[in-house]
Amino acid sequence: MTILVTGATGKVGSQVVDQLVKRGADVRALVRDPSKANFPSGVSVVQGDLLDVDSLRNAFSGISTLFLLNAVTPDEFTQALIALNVARETGIERIVYLSVIHGELYVNVPHFAGKLAVERMIEQMGLGATILRPAYFIDNELMIKDVILSHGVYPMPIGQKGLAMVDVRDIAEVAAIALLRREQADIALPLDRINLVGPDTLTGTDVAAIWSEVLGRQILYLGEDLTGFEQNLRQFMPNWMAFDMRLMGERFVSEGMVPDAGDVDRLTGLLGRPLRSYRDFAAELAASA
Repeated sequence: MTILVTGATGKVGSQVVDQLVKRGADVRALVRDPSKANFPSGVSVVQGDLLDVDSLRNAFSGISTLFLLNAVTPDEFTQALIALNVARETGIERIVYLSVIHGELYVNVPHFAGKLAVERMIEQMGLGATILRPAYFIDNELMIKDVILSHGVYPMPIGQKGLAMVDVRDIAEVAAIALLRREQADIALPLDRINLVGPDTLTGTDVAAIWSEVLGRQILYLGEDLTGFEQNLRQFMPNWMAFDMRLMGERFVSEGMVPDAGDVDRLTGLLGRPLRSYRDFAAELAASA
């Protein structure tokens, strides 16, 4: 019985592999370039691409359970549909899919809308899956750490409705638990969804206050200049992605990213420990700076 992890060299996928190995699972990692793979002993590596049907058929051969992670790309939706159809064709009935929280609210944000459509395919085709729906990754803040530390401002336009930001390590651990639950079940389990959130729902002002406390100096929240946000992102990512992120920021401001009742308690029960907080992340980053 083997679990295949896609996106296995990324920040989520690599930690899912590690968590599975720690739990004694037989793991296969799908990668584009095996020379860049650096996995624990015992992990088998298979080369492939989510748009290459032949390579997927080869990678999925002998697999019992699939962890499907699609990076934010222009063809993310197509990649997911191809992978799920090949999984269905090869008889894989145990799937964990990494989606995103509140796709039904962020309907105009491309990578949210695409993931929501994949969820609908999973549901309508009766695929046995756990759909993980993470909120905004705390780890995304690594992209702006120099702005915070060097310029004294928090630049992310997260608004005043609040975001329940989640640590990638918690995402990976819940994913491993969900994969093994399906892998070890006697029969294919029914569809379920798990919101992946952090313990606190924080506004832009809240986050700036945390950084001010951790660093011992004032950090300002710049507010919601979405035009400026998009222009800054264009300096290090394609314009289609910067626009996607700008649309997401607009929804942060208008909708927030608030967990459902019981989400935090459910995750705490699954993990058997408290969720990692944004304050923990800020303190760790400040200590290493």
